[in-house]
Amino acid sequence: MKTFLVASSMFAALVPPAYAAEQGIPDFSGVWGRSVFNFEPAESGPRPLKNLKRVGPDAGRPVVVGDPVPLVGDYMNPILRPEAAAVVKQRGEMSASGHDFPDPSNQCATFSPPFLFTIQLGMQLLQRKDDIVILYNQNEQVRHVRLNAAHPRNLTPTTTGDSVGHYEGDTLVVDTVGVKVLPWTVADRFGTPQSEAMHVIERYHLIDAREAQEALMRQEKTDGCVCGGAGNSAFEPGSGGAPVDGRYNKGLRVEVRIEDPKVYTTPWSANVTYMHVKRAWAEGVCAENNTDVLHQGFEHVPTAPRPDF
Repeated sequence: MKTFLVASSMFAALVPPAYAAEQGIPDFSGVWGRSVFNFEPAESGPRPLKNLKRVGPDAGRPVVVGDPVPLVGDYMNPILRPEAAAVVKQRGEMSASGHDFPDPSNQCATFSPPFLFTIQLGMQLLQRKDDIVILYNQNEQVRHVRLNAAHPRNLTPTTTGDSVGHYEGDTLVVDTVGVKVLPWTVADRFGTPQSEAMHVIERYHLIDAREAQEALMRQEKTDGCVCGGAGNSAFEPGSGGAPVDGRYNKGLRVEVRIEDPKVYTTPWSANVTYMHVKRAWAEGVCAENNTDVLHQGFEHVPTAPRPDF
């Protein structure tokens, strides 16, 4: 009951279509899904890390539960400072040996930016007059973006950071700082470290559905496809291979700019592409006691500060 009450209060305050059209606000409504993990390279400039184990015959193989392809990040990528490169190399060796390194996913923790863009396969943007609420389907995670606001002068770091946003024509711009760094906090699925100086800027805008499909198919060729059915198909993006909703002729492009001078030698950008999918919102939670896969003391069993009832 509590879940439905919260959801009702969120939807009750959505921006009315007439008001949105009058203000020139883009319509990002609906459920969005993608068929791939990890960042898509931007059209130009420094490139995100790639998986050194996804080359040759392993490049485009479908991603399945228990996927044997290790997460070995390209520690030679020039965007990494030497200290960060050493961490990525060590974690890649750990993954290649058959062991997991701690990250927010296997620690049942919050997926903070920018890690969340490399792993969340489905989302929904609730556009309201004073804020944006972003729902993610994996582990029922939520972000709040205050519109036309500034970051607090004395900001207390949190696991999702402090996000403020504004519209620039047909684009929603979200600026996030103040992400709290915990023992399992990483910037991507390859275990790239992250510091308290992390600064993420997201630019959301609609693109043609065909362009979105082509972007997903390009990414599938190097990172594999998380989809149902036989073979790779950008027609089935999202968690569980949800089919594309053909009623929409638009896809969603998120351009992500990442800056962390303690980890990276330069700011860099990447893309994340989504398509409208036909599926109900899937509820999912992380299994308790699945929190210390390496038995190294990274315990983070989910707890509630007070009873729900």
